[in-house]
Amino acid sequence: MGMQETLTIEFDGGSRGNPGPAGLGVVVRAADGTPLVTLGRYIGRATNNVAEYKALIAGLESAKKLGASRVAVRGDSQLVIKQMRGEYRVKHPDMKPLYAAARDLADGFEAATFTHNLRHKNELADKLANLAMDRRGEVTEADEPAGRHEEAAMIEATPSAKASKPVATAQASKPVATAQASNTTQRAQASNTTPTVEAWNTTPTVEASPTRYGCKRCGCEIDVRRAGSSAGNRTFVCRCGSAMDKR
Repeated sequence: MGMQETLTIEFDGGSRGNPGPAGLGVVVRAADGTPLVTLGRYIGRATNNVAEYKALIAGLESAKKLGASRVAVRGDSQLVIKQMRGEYRVKHPDMKPLYAAARDLADGFEAATFTHNLRHKNELADKLANLAMDRRGEVTEADEPAGRHEEAAMIEATPSAKASKPVATAQASKPVATAQASNTTQRAQASNTTPTVEAWNTTPTVEASPTRYGCKRCGCEIDVRRAGSSAGNRTFVCRCGSAMDKR
């Protein structure tokens, strides 16, 4: 009885020159995304399409060796994926034997699906193929680009970073509120210091002849009517803050 979980096969093939020095890359992943097989292989001179088919075949063979019974195949070659799904016909004579070999391997699984994978989601297989071409040999290890786990970590971190912005805004608003409050206080204090004529704090009685006081600073004048002789001993302050003299 084969492995019950569905393994994912990611494959990529490339050629530098088309035709030219070519290589393939294969990644077989467990259901949780863990890489079980990482393989890069130099295949000599070939076209891109031949390299893609050889990568697919190597991936199917690797999954078979692991005992997989169900596979989900993903590649960034739309031509190969559509031919494996029966949407495109295989016309080129160099491709027909490769297609037949891939078809036989795929039919040996209980279930096999083929999905076109965008290039940026096929980075590890692409890297393995390029390493194999660089080294003109076989490689089994490569640093995996930021993928499922790293992207999930970044997405989870994003809300926290955004949440900190309102806090910073609130903190930044406090000095503004304080400054506004201090300005209001200063205006209130300034309004309380507006001088008034002290004569209005007493209850005046009418005299036969008023006494006039004037301000040398702003020219303001007042008439004071007060009973008795105490009027001459009072000091009056103008609204501008200067003492007023008796005229």
